[in-house]
Amino acid sequence: TYRMKRNNFSTLNKAVPTPPAVKQPKRGLCTSLTQTHALSVLLDWGTLPHHVILHIFRYLPLIDRARASSVCRRWNEVFHIPDLWRKFEFELNQSATSYFKSTHPDLIQQIIKKHAAHLQYVSFKVDSSTESAEAACDILSQLVNCSIQTLGLISTAKPSFMNVPKILKPRLVEPFISLQGQHQFADAVTQQLPGRILCVADHCQGLRELALNYYILSDELLLALSSETHVNLEHLRIDVVSENPGQIKFHSIKKHSWDALIKHSPGVNVVMYFFLYEEEFETFFKEETPVTHLYFGRSVSRTILGRIGLNCPRLIELVVCANGLQPLDSELIRIAQHCKNLTALGLSECEVSCSAFIEFVRLCGRRLTQLSVMEEVLVPDDNCTPDEVHTEVSKYLGRVWFPDVMPVW
Repeated sequence: TYRMKRNNFSTLNKAVPTPPAVKQPKRGLCTSLTQTHALSVLLDWGTLPHHVILHIFRYLPLIDRARASSVCRRWNEVFHIPDLWRKFEFELNQSATSYFKSTHPDLIQQIIKKHAAHLQYVSFKVDSSTESAEAACDILSQLVNCSIQTLGLISTAKPSFMNVPKILKPRLVEPFISLQGQHQFADAVTQQLPGRILCVADHCQGLRELALNYYILSDELLLALSSETHVNLEHLRIDVVSENPGQIKFHSIKKHSWDALIKHSPGVNVVMYFFLYEEEFETFFKEETPVTHLYFGRSVSRTILGRIGLNCPRLIELVVCANGLQPLDSELIRIAQHCKNLTALGLSECEVSCSAFIEFVRLCGRRLTQLSVMEEVLVPDDNCTPDEVHTEVSKYLGRVWFPDVMPVW
């Protein structure tokens, strides 16, 4: 029986021959090809969702954005989505006088023609040439019927806007008056319209943020911003700049004008940036001034800091970047005593005795949320050394504090 089964098995093997071996593909290579194909599909930029491409386009300069719109139909569709054109910055300059990369005139006209109705947040960067200022005026005159909410013009030099031909200025006024929703006028706007800024304030009842040079600020303007028909101003920035010491005489603003503004807009932040020489400060802070944030970019005298302690009760932040060689002991203590809202102080390139600085911090206490003082500012005296300041100041602030140190490489 065993032999028969064995013979039958042999017969079966002869009847059903074994098929020849077939070369099988390598498993690793097949997997790699599949993954590569899937990865190429995932990395196909043309299949990205619209909102992703839109987010990327927002970071591109105008010229790159225009070039990208020619890549494929999907990108071109995103290029014309209104959300992409709600915020835009024009750069206008002459290549011979500026390092800014100017926006091409043809692209500007394309934007105005196809996307002007979508613009809401518009800003202009203009160099010191009169030609660039004229170009800005011309563009603005074409945005009369736009729904602009925020408008900012930045000029690298005052003369560029002051030299704009008079024929362009009336054209520039019209967009400002007709746009009831804008919230901000930057420095160059007021430079272009020194005689019409009151008209702008009267017609733009939604004006909430205003930035201007001090020589444009006037009692009439503050009173116009304080009228019952005007909304509460939230932010007023004033730049006080002098490039030629002794050649500009700064006017004074009356106390009743400041009082009217604060009565109408009690929560307004009045921010003042000073870039003056010591002899040019005579006009300022003789009367009570409702400034909340003060920044001194050049040397400021002890006399002016003393006035601030007496006449700036709303002061929240003070930054002194430079001062003479005399310590500011009594001035800082006076500021701590009278400026009850002060929460931030920055000191650099000036001197304060260690004892006076500790007393200043003691008077302010834990309301000092920001305290940035360079180590070389603190001068040792008979009662205290810089090494002891850390412990005392930390105790009064309720947190660990150290002075800032300039790294030495």
